Amino acid sequence: MKADRQMTTGEWPKVKLADVAEQCLGKMLDAKKNKGRQFSYLRNPNVRWFDVDTTDLQTMPFEDHEHERYGLRAGDIVICEGGEAGRAAIWDGRLPDVKFQKAIHRVRPGPKLYNRFFVHRLMADHQSGRLADYFTGATIKHFTGQDLARYEFPLPPLAEQRRIADVLDRAEELRAKRRAALAQLDSLTQSLFLDLFGDAGENAKGWPVRAVADYVAEFQGGKSIESESGDNVITRNRVLKVSAVTGMKFLAHESKPVPDNYEPPKEHFAKPGDLLFSRANTTELVGAVAYVNSTPPNVLLPDKLWRFVWREPAGIEPLFVWALFQTPTLRLEIGRRATGTSGSMKNISQEKVFGIRTILPPIDLQREFARRVTAVEKLKTAQRASLAELDALFASLQHRAFRGEL
Repeated sequence: MKADRQMTTGEWPKVKLADVAEQCLGKMLDAKKNKGRQFSYLRNPNVRWFDVDTTDLQTMPFEDHEHERYGLRAGDIVICEGGEAGRAAIWDGRLPDVKFQKAIHRVRPGPKLYNRFFVHRLMADHQSGRLADYFTGATIKHFTGQDLARYEFPLPPLAEQRRIADVLDRAEELRAKRRAALAQLDSLTQSLFLDLFGDAGENAKGWPVRAVADYVAEFQGGKSIESESGDNVITRNRVLKVSAVTGMKFLAHESKPVPDNYEPPKEHFAKPGDLLFSRANTTELVGAVAYVNSTPPNVLLPDKLWRFVWREPAGIEPLFVWALFQTPTLRLEIGRRATGTSGSMKNISQEKVFGIRTILPPIDLQREFARRVTAVEKLKTAQRASLAELDALFASLQHRAFRGEL
């Protein structure tokens, strides 16, 4: 025990993966050449950090002699060859006879390597950027079999590996619970909308139907401004990117610096309570909306983002419209009305948005929805703060663990 304790001060021997594990790249998907019986297999999107998503497994043919080479056993490590190269998880054997495709490496640890320790090690090196030293490719990064084999890392005794993995597992479990809670809160807004208003397309509750022009007076846009070089340049004002709204949440940091000699009109600044609309984007994202729920920094609207300007007297609650414009019916209708060649940026005019017909429930019910959404957002803010603390704790534990100081 004393010798082991002395080795945890950073004196662990360095090893290459090839020295402590077996590895194999998956089978090439080739419909013309592949023969045999159909089996489910893992693709790159199925592999998450420490988790394997089996909800959308596809199948391909494997011959009898390929089962051992491309088969998975419980405890095997699966690692992404491309995409987010190096992303890794442990196969738990939840399904029988699952194989893996060429986009995935299978690593089978030897007696000196603990699988969960190794995935934590990969994650730490991925987050620090050290793992990129082993990638191939100038733009699209690949973690080839040769590069994986030469991947080098300090290896403590097996008992210490288990102890480190156990500590990091517990911290990661807490982070996962916070992320799950946030995901549930995100879906809660949609549930609240359906509970109060029903499906906006079916309108089974018989709400009045009005054209958007009946409650929106105009869409107020900004100006296309040539930004200062470099997103991190510090200037008095910044101009929003379209990505500031594409996630249906307002992200003020998705912006570019504006030259200090430009004096923008006051109406071009985003302000609390604004509902913003993306008039140009891909078919899937054109018409994305985001609500400015706090006082933003000095950020300007570009020409591709519009602000809703409501008709008076006010008979509309912006948070209701924010949720309404995220419903599948409205998203499809906006995409249908947008123009542009296939595969390029789509645009939609004010006139075409004005012509869309939507449900318009009583204002008191809209306000009740806004009250509930605001309460959910407060919970989400608390959960995000807690997650940020856990992320900082996890990073500290990682750093200490792999320096032999845990």
